[in-house]
Amino acid sequence: MTGARQWARVGAEAGARDRAGPWARDRDRGSATVWGVVVATVLVAVFGGVLLLGQAVVARHRAAAAADLAALAAAATWAHGPEAACATAIRVAVAQGARVTGCVVSGEVAEIRARAPTGPFAPELDSRAGPPLAAEPGRGGGPGQGPRVHGVGGAVRGDGP
Repeated sequence: MTGARQWARVGAEAGARDRAGPWARDRDRGSATVWGVVVATVLVAVFGGVLLLGQAVVARHRAAAAADLAALAAAATWAHGPEAACATAIRVAVAQGARVTGCVVSGEVAEIRARAPTGPFAPELDSRAGPPLAAEPGRGGGPGQGPRVHGVGGAVRGDGP
């Protein structure tokens, strides 16, 4: 085949393809772009959900920490009266970026409810602080006794003589 005939044949094949229309030639042209956009959208949605979940966990931890610290502060100042103990709890909670929504001081025990808004979340948690409960008879752990620790072979250390 000579050079001129070869070029004529190639030109005729190209013309036949052009007459079939653009859809016959490249049916899936651009589909990778569509798939890329779909995958990117799904990844952004998942990432956003993970960020929201993380923010919810942080909000809960901040509220718990604020309630715990406020309850400890109220329990430490119970001797000055319930009003003074609750005022101390409010002061400590505000320093933690929270708000006390409930305060009950009965004796040495303080029960605090605190809310710590963080972003779209505003968890409200309870905390209780006071002296340890009295040990039950025969269970160990009372005043002057160490904790009961089970050693090797089932021997119990910490029991009295």
